Amino acid sequence: MLSPFHKSSLFLLRSSEHLSKYRNLLTLHNTLKVVPDIIKVVGDKNVCVTEAIRKQHGTDEGYHKGFPADVVVKPQTTEQVSHIAKLCHKNRIPIIPFGVGSGLEGGVIPVKGGVTVNMTDMNQIVQVNPDDFDVTVQPGVVRKGLNTYLRDTGLWFPIDPGADASIGGMAATSASGTNAVRYGTMRENVMNIEVVLADGNIINTAGKGKRPRKTAAGYNLTNLFVGSEGTLGIFTEITLRLYAIPETIIAAVCSFPSVENAVRTAIQTLQTNIPIARVELLDDIAIKACNSYSKLTHAELPTLFMEFQGLACQVEQQLKAVREIAVQNGGNNFTSSDDVQERNRLWTARHNLFYAILALKTGCKAVVSDVCVPISKLPQIGRASCRERV
Repeated sequence: MLSPFHKSSLFLLRSSEHLSKYRNLLTLHNTLKVVPDIIKVVGDKNVCVTEAIRKQHGTDEGYHKGFPADVVVKPQTTEQVSHIAKLCHKNRIPIIPFGVGSGLEGGVIPVKGGVTVNMTDMNQIVQVNPDDFDVTVQPGVVRKGLNTYLRDTGLWFPIDPGADASIGGMAATSASGTNAVRYGTMRENVMNIEVVLADGNIINTAGKGKRPRKTAAGYNLTNLFVGSEGTLGIFTEITLRLYAIPETIIAAVCSFPSVENAVRTAIQTLQTNIPIARVELLDDIAIKACNSYSKLTHAELPTLFMEFQGLACQVEQQLKAVREIAVQNGGNNFTSSDDVQERNRLWTARHNLFYAILALKTGCKAVVSDVCVPISKLPQIGRASCRERV
């Protein structure tokens, strides 16, 4: 028999559920009411209310429960995004920006319904400034496409989260990836953003048309918006730092008797100021998954995947120094290659690790997030992770 307290709590819970459903129905009503006005802004072909498309835009690649959008809109210009935002603001309708849906943490799920704004048609490279090492793009430009476009300039954009994500989505989530150890994350590589705010106003976080490499003057609005996950506004243009394509790139692999030995090698490499471009740790289960999924043949031991970039003579010196550190920490089977296909095969396997792990347990979903600790605590978190794995 329920106590009065439990009955009261149950009543409040049910009341809350009904209120939530009522609010979602109200949102749906308001959204459908403004659809004719949105069609006037973007055209009939750029507005979709079919169930399949709404469901597709109601989830990402993570484990979270999906919620279909009420309507999906594909704007072509900043001005159209601004008009849509003004309509949603006036009618109290949630608005959710959407890139390619490659995220893992549910940031694009419209839990309260509303208008999902698909930015993939805004995919133009606006301006490349090779002498200034920067480029301005629309949010729908994807990472691999950008680097293909830049190839003839001798420049590249190194942030590599694995998925061929859109630049808008990468900036919104402050993506990082395997190159972060040398080049930083999106937060360090975005110079300016054109943003449509919730009320439809358009701002530029570093000034319209500006490409400053310093942030000492005034508020650093750019870093406020990078990583805001679409909660502060919709990005319509992003200016990025570029880097010279390295003369020589060598990938290396080394296995270790324990996770702690591998972590110690990574820490000592950084402490000796070796400018390693990538260093990724995979434990024995991850290596087993990679071997099976990507048809590799590595020993099923804790392993470091590494990459060195720069002038040929510098890279050879870096490789030699890291090999010595690895051997001191019990590393074996230290192999390296400058072959492009072999290198790409290695990092493709690393980027596919999420799917490789899922393949180990058919029918399961993965709960993914980032864990950040001081570098001195890496061995400790490595041991703790091994204890917690199933």
